[in-house]
Amino acid sequence: MRARTSVLLLLAAALGLLAVPAPAGARGHRARPEIGAVELSRLPPEARLTVELVRRGGPFPYRRDGVPFENREGRLPRQGRGYYREYTVPTPGRRDRGPRRIVAGANGEIYYSDDHYRSFRRVEGVP
Repeated sequence: MRARTSVLLLLAAALGLLAVPAPAGARGHRARPEIGAVELSRLPPEARLTVELVRRGGPFPYRRDGVPFENREGRLPRQGRGYYREYTVPTPGRRDRGPRRIVAGANGEIYYSDDHYRSFRRVEGVP
């Protein structure tokens, strides 16, 4: 019985009737990491302030705030060029911009990264 089931599954996969995930590292396969969520109230105070500045349209403290975020690594949902904008979240004790960012989408969605774009969490509870 098991052999028959295995043969049927292989045949279905070969005919395209069954989706089979590509092996890890397969060419052309680039899975987007799962994006978690975080409540606005759980963000660091500097991130909450940056979200508020984004909602109000500024003024922003860093010259690069508001520049397009290109999403080259594909960690956020794919959108057209210029859809996302990035904003610096100050990091206490750092003299440079640090690794923390808010990325805002044109439809109002907000993402937070505390590791310079290696991972993102969608910010929930933004009024």
